[in-house]
Amino acid sequence: MTYITRTAAAAGALLAAAGLLTAGPARAASRDIHQGNWLYLTVTRGEARSGDTHGALLLCDPPRGHAHASQACGELADAGGDIGRIPAEGVFCPMIYAPVTTYARGHWNGRSVHFQQTYTSTCVMKARTRHVFALDG
Repeated sequence: MTYITRTAAAAGALLAAAGLLTAGPARAASRDIHQGNWLYLTVTRGEARSGDTHGALLLCDPPRGHAHASQACGELADAGGDIGRIPAEGVFCPMIYAPVTTYARGHWNGRSVHFQQTYTSTCVMKARTRHVFALDG
């Protein structure tokens, strides 16, 4: 939802009246400031509403903004941007319940990405998502 203040509306009206706005085909304004493939990632340890949350912006054109940007972008590219399709690593995780909730929002190859999953531990999260949610260096 977009809200326009009276000041912004008045400024637009003044620019239009002064002839400073050029006529042309209407274009949809993008809500996202980042171009290319990008994801905003968060990892919450403990309960999703009250736990310790860490986040990072993963940019993939070129890879940056994340402790393991190159590896994460490569894994996402191989999975077509679908985090759920990243092949799981073959590791053994201790059976200790320490929930971790992951969340990703962004764009990949022109489509919106929304992903949320709670894992039983950090070990399971890292095995299933590889480098994507490895936000700690």
